[in-house]
Amino acid sequence: MKNIWRIFSRDIKNTGTNWVALLLIGGLIILPSLYAWFNIKASWDPYGQTDQIPIGVVNEDTGATVRDEDIDVGQELISTLKENPTMDWHFVNRHEAMEKLEYGEYFAVIVIPENFSKKLGTVIDDQPEKADMEYYVNEKINAIAPKITDKGASAITDEISSHFISTVNGVIFDIFNDIGLELEQDLPDIERFENYIFDLEENLPEINQLINQTLADANSAGDMINRAQELVPEAERVTGNGLETIDNTTAYLNKAEDRLNEIAPQVQEDLERVQQIAEETNTFLQEVQSTGIDFSNGAELTNQLDEQVAQQIEAVTSIEEILRQIQQQQNTQGENDEATETEEGNNENNQANQQIEQALEELETIRTGLESAQERSGEIRTFVEEKQSEIEGVINDLQSLTEDTSTKIDAFITEYNESIEPTVLAEVGRAKNTLADARGILVEIQSAIPEVERILSSTENDLGEGEGMLETVQDEFPYVNDKVNQIADRIREIQGETDIGEIIELLQNDPDAEQGFFAEPVQLNENKIFPIENYGSGMTPFYSVLAIWVGGLLLISLLSTDTPNLENYSSRQIYFGKLFTFITIGLLQASIVTSGDIFLLDVTMANPGWFVLFGLLISLVFMLITYTLVSVFGDIGKAMVIVLLVLQIAGSGGTYPVVLLPDFFQAIHPFLPFSYAIDLMREAVGGIVWSRVLHDLIFLGIFGIAAIVLGAFLKQPINRQSKKIKQKSKESGLFH
Repeated sequence: MKNIWRIFSRDIKNTGTNWVALLLIGGLIILPSLYAWFNIKASWDPYGQTDQIPIGVVNEDTGATVRDEDIDVGQELISTLKENPTMDWHFVNRHEAMEKLEYGEYFAVIVIPENFSKKLGTVIDDQPEKADMEYYVNEKINAIAPKITDKGASAITDEISSHFISTVNGVIFDIFNDIGLELEQDLPDIERFENYIFDLEENLPEINQLINQTLADANSAGDMINRAQELVPEAERVTGNGLETIDNTTAYLNKAEDRLNEIAPQVQEDLERVQQIAEETNTFLQEVQSTGIDFSNGAELTNQLDEQVAQQIEAVTSIEEILRQIQQQQNTQGENDEATETEEGNNENNQANQQIEQALEELETIRTGLESAQERSGEIRTFVEEKQSEIEGVINDLQSLTEDTSTKIDAFITEYNESIEPTVLAEVGRAKNTLADARGILVEIQSAIPEVERILSSTENDLGEGEGMLETVQDEFPYVNDKVNQIADRIREIQGETDIGEIIELLQNDPDAEQGFFAEPVQLNENKIFPIENYGSGMTPFYSVLAIWVGGLLLISLLSTDTPNLENYSSRQIYFGKLFTFITIGLLQASIVTSGDIFLLDVTMANPGWFVLFGLLISLVFMLITYTLVSVFGDIGKAMVIVLLVLQIAGSGGTYPVVLLPDFFQAIHPFLPFSYAIDLMREAVGGIVWSRVLHDLIFLGIFGIAAIVLGAFLKQPINRQSKKIKQKSKESGLFH
């Protein structure tokens, strides 16, 4: 250990006493820091300077007319870009733009074609076309610039798409809002329609049954119309016969009325004569009774009595014949009334017949009494001689009979004058009026028969068309039935899935708010867990670690890892003695790099103290690796350090995420010290997660321990072989 310290102290003393060595060592300490600082500052905020990137814009859009409204999207885009500071926009023609792009004056060119607005206007057509925009980029100028210009082109298309979508959706939601208002007004009708559909669905079986029944009824109605048409001629004949019968009956009634008017005085005269005869007979019998009767003149008396009774019987018989004629006329009138189906006339005829029948019965009684009186007068004549004693009784009886007959004749005359004759005449008048009414009805029926015939014919034609329509409806009913059931099921399904009230409420949203929503439907709320202010701060871990490794590379390139004239020291003592010198210089390098990041560049970091400490630890591990490789392998070790530097720049994930690297670099990533050193420095810059810090420290420690083991135990045997190679290389005169 003492020899190790001697070697280290001698190096420090020589450095302090030799100004050239001190100057060189000072340069080696500061130089890695410059490498880190310049790179960090150069990449401090590259995307904040995109307004310095020239991009040509060519507008060839000629505009368009959509629904009588002129649009010019290209000109609107130019106006928007003039107010957009993200790029250095140059508005030129196509020729100038393409020429400057080829010469590298423009990084990219965007061309708006002449049909740009026209294609955007096809959004209202059945087959809308997408609008194209031409984008030309010169990738030869710079590898990163095309990515930045791509961002500018994407910003333009996003701006156009956002504005277009918001405008179109604004119009759409204006329409939706109007539809929502109309639906709200029509909601009762919609609900009523739903009920109609459900009621129709429920009544479909009954409707089908009614259609079938109606079709059957239509067929029956056709048969009935045919039969009715067949009966029209018969109705015409019957109507004609009825009119003829009524005319004949009216003529007969007129004759009967005339006949009644003719015989009425004769009847009145006969009745008065019968009444007079009855009175005379009664007076005669009274005289006979009051005076003594000479039966010797009995034959004469009986003959006189027979003559008077015979006259009375003749008069009664004459009256009976007249009444029977009237009764026969009444019966004929009744038959006519029955033919014309006049119920009132039939009732009146029956009443008149009853009165005439009653008068005939009374006359029959009178005639029978008179005949009885005539027979009694014969008995008087027969028995006058034998039964003279009974004559008075017979006369008394005859007197009573004649008095009764006289009374009945008086009553009949009164009834005839007051009831029978007026009733008969009134019935005849009513019968004539009834026949006149019936004739008018038959005339109307007769005049209506042609119209009835026309209606029946028209009805037959209409019924035929109706039957055809009913048959069509019957054929289409299964289809209608299925469709109604489908509509009803769909309505129930929609009612189960959605609420029309919610749909109306959705449609009635504010169109302006909806337009703003679709202009930017998703708003990104960025939450930085480990915020890093700028790109330069984000690249500080990579460039700082790279500078520490480069510092070690410079040391092993300029400083000797071996010490001549120290033959009394073992290889292990020389290894550790020189190692302390390299570590000391490396720690100074790391201190300056990390302190300069904090104080000179003002890199924002979460834990600057840990950043410095982690830098010192990384410098220690890197120096162990680089020094050991050169100390053990000599010039070959220097080549190893350079190869490791190249591999670690590409495969450590310092600039690009590891998952974006080729498979080879993803495979070697876990075996590179840079991978853990950069992660450790990122923890200090962004925010420490101690589990990751511990993970990185463990692997860095493994790399350092492996380097110490390699140098302590393999330096001597490997150096013996490497000396032969070194000697051989010097013999070539090409290597020192």
